[in-house]
Amino acid sequence: MNDRLIIRGFEVVKEALEPAAQAAMVADLRDIARAAPMRSPVTRWGKPMSVKMTSAGRVGWISDRRGYRYEPTHPDGTAWPAIPHSILTLWRDVTGLEREPDCCLINYYGEGARMGLHQDKDEGDFDWPVVSVSLGDDGLFRMGGVERGGSTESLWLQSGDVVVMGGAARLAYHGVDKIRFRSSRLLPDGGRINITLRVVES
Repeated sequence: MNDRLIIRGFEVVKEALEPAAQAAMVADLRDIARAAPMRSPVTRWGKPMSVKMTSAGRVGWISDRRGYRYEPTHPDGTAWPAIPHSILTLWRDVTGLEREPDCCLINYYGEGARMGLHQDKDEGDFDWPVVSVSLGDDGLFRMGGVERGGSTESLWLQSGDVVVMGGAARLAYHGVDKIRFRSSRLLPDGGRINITLRVVES
C-alpha cells in the first residue's frame, strides 16, 4: 500500500492499485454492468443526475422520485451480482476489516459529469467506514465537514487512488466537482468510474 494522506479526517491512499490491477477491476465491473445495466438516475425531485450507476452486492443503492434508498434487486427486478473478489480484497487491504460491505455502488462520470456535496447517511450503522475507489480520468474531490456549508478542501484523485471515510469523516460532506476528461487511458472512451463500498446493516 502506498502513501496515505489524512485530509480533514479523510484517509487518501495514493496509487493503491497498480495499472494491471486497475484494468482487471474494470473487467470485473463490465461483467457487473452486463448483469445489472447502468442507469441514468434522477433525484427525489426529478432532476436528472449527470452520472450513470449500477450496483453489486446484497443490496444496491437507488435514486429516483421515491427517494434515496437500498434495494435488494435492480430496478428491472433481477438480483444484484456478487461483489467481485478483486474489490473485496481491496476493501480488506485498506480497512483491515473481515466484515464485508453489503453494497458496491458503481458510478460512471462521462465528460462534464459531477457529483454535488452530499453525506453518505442512508446506512443503519455509521461505525463502519465507507471506501471510495477511483478508476480512469482524474476527478477533483471536494471534502467538507459534517455540517453543510463552511470551508472545504479539494484534491485531484487519479486512477488507482482510494479514499477511506471513517471516524470524523464518516458523515462529512464530499463530492466531485469535475473530471479531467481523457486524462487517463484506462477507459477506451474516457471517463471516470467511482466505486463506493458501504456496510448497510451492522
